Amino acid sequence: MNAPPVDLSFRNIENLRDSWSEKPSKVPRSLKKDSQRKYLSCSLRLNNNNISDLDALQSTIGHFLAEPLKIAWLDLSFNKIRTIHRVLCELSELRVLNLHGNNIFILSEVDRLGGLPHLHTVTLHGNAIEGHRGYRSYVISALPHIRKMDFSAVTPDERMMANIWHQRRRRMISNKTFQ
Repeated sequence: MNAPPVDLSFRNIENLRDSWSEKPSKVPRSLKKDSQRKYLSCSLRLNNNNISDLDALQSTIGHFLAEPLKIAWLDLSFNKIRTIHRVLCELSELRVLNLHGNNIFILSEVDRLGGLPHLHTVTLHGNAIEGHRGYRSYVISALPHIRKMDFSAVTPDERMMANIWHQRRRRMISNKTFQ
């Protein structure tokens, strides 16, 4: 499906269920619908809103997209998201996930995205986790399939250094556990 995204950005949406009454922004190339009036797209933009709770994400995706299981691109940037919710990990076809400009502050939350086999692009900058020492190395080692992080390509050298960093970190944690 090569269609434009369903765009619900800049709507002051706080609750995902409230988005159901919204009409997507007009795009240069028209969005096609199926017989049930759902959009034939695999992309959804919910950026620049006030969303903090993702409990209704699956049903929101299903409300707008004709084939919700095929969602490949999701933009949740510039919201009030504090955690990487388990519902994101259920989007098994996800390839691009924008989470920059939110309120994620626990770096290990990123580990949850490691189970998304097709995820190749992620943005997390502008969250409190960006201030953690080893932020980029941590994310690269936690998400072995990513090719782009924070709008910058992941280089082979960077991946190698992230793996070394991860192994060293694991040894340090292991040594502290046994002391």
